[in-house]
Amino acid sequence: MNKFNKESLKMRLLKLAMLKSTGAPSELALRFEISERSVKRIVKEIREEGTDLRYSQSRQSYVTDEEYQ
Repeated sequence: MNKFNKESLKMRLLKLAMLKSTGAPSELALRFEISERSVKRIVKEIREEGTDLRYSQSRQSYVTDEEYQ
């Protein structure tokens, strides 16, 4: 995965998280055609860049606001 692809995936993940429709990491990996581990790495990078991104068990999605549960 090159830098452009990674940045594109980050933007797509953030857009889906804002809509609360990423699905579980395994579903997101299938959607993006990458490994689940790559999804988790991308999430980690987004968090390190300062975005408050959490996984909501009740929504079964990553979310970017305070509605975690």
